[in-house]
Amino acid sequence: MYTASDKMCDLIGSQFESLHIISRFGLPLGVGEKTIDEVCKTNNVDTKTFLIVVNYKLFGNQITLNFQDINLNDLITYLRNAHTHFFDFNLPYLRRKLIESINQTTDSKIPMLIIKFFDEYVQEISLHMQHENEQVFPYVESLIKGERIENFTIEQFAHQHRAIDDQHIASKLSELKNLIIKYYPATSNNNLLFSTLCDIFETEQDLATHCAIEDNILLPAVRLLEKQSLTQRKNKTKQNTDTIEALSDREIDVLREVVQGLSNKEIADKLFISIHTVISHRKNITRKLNIHTTAGLTIYAIVNNLIDINEYQQ
Repeated sequence: MYTASDKMCDLIGSQFESLHIISRFGLPLGVGEKTIDEVCKTNNVDTKTFLIVVNYKLFGNQITLNFQDINLNDLITYLRNAHTHFFDFNLPYLRRKLIESINQTTDSKIPMLIIKFFDEYVQEISLHMQHENEQVFPYVESLIKGERIENFTIEQFAHQHRAIDDQHIASKLSELKNLIIKYYPATSNNNLLFSTLCDIFETEQDLATHCAIEDNILLPAVRLLEKQSLTQRKNKTKQNTDTIEALSDREIDVLREVVQGLSNKEIADKLFISIHTVISHRKNITRKLNIHTTAGLTIYAIVNNLIDINEYQQ
């Protein structure tokens, strides 16, 4: 397993699969003898997040994942860049190479069906990744900013993602390569077709790893963030609610009469205190609650069950 003190050149030299990850984190080549930590910090990439993704890709479930260590902003950047790689480079390149490698004179309809299968597959995963770009990633970024998003949770995406996995979207390239291996019309040795098959195998593995990173790193990290966000909102609500404890019993009595529309003199007479005391209590209530209008005090009193809304006299 690789650590922050390992040299980036050693990682690349011994694990060429790491090149995709390095590229998608926006890290450059020309790393010299710098450590992984030095390269990451120089390029404003969180080292722990980079190492989690690299080690997961290389060693899978053999590593222990600490979701507290994940910088979700950097992980989202990585996933967005992966989508860009698939649709702006990898899949168009694979399609061109596939067309070129099967573009031979033959009466068989298999070549045409292979391209059709490929195009339908690309359309399918395009819709899935577009949803992630436009819905899921912005949701996570809003959570990071502390914003509350209604009518959406990461569990909804997780459910959809499991359905996608069940349909074997990542593995449908297996069907494509099997079509070529088993049913493509026999011809003389086609080196380009063999090369294309190798690329299909690599793309299949790359997509499967991409889905696994979303399932096993992104989703748990966002669930943790959602839990922390919910706890913070509950604590904030509790702090607001606990403000009532800062009011004395007499201040609560005065507050009840204020929201009923009584004047200072009427409150003083009803509670058998002086007008000066009523005014003092009202100032304390305003200061403690930071509410300056009768309407605001009324809402506060109703929300905190200081008055019965059915008995409130407008």
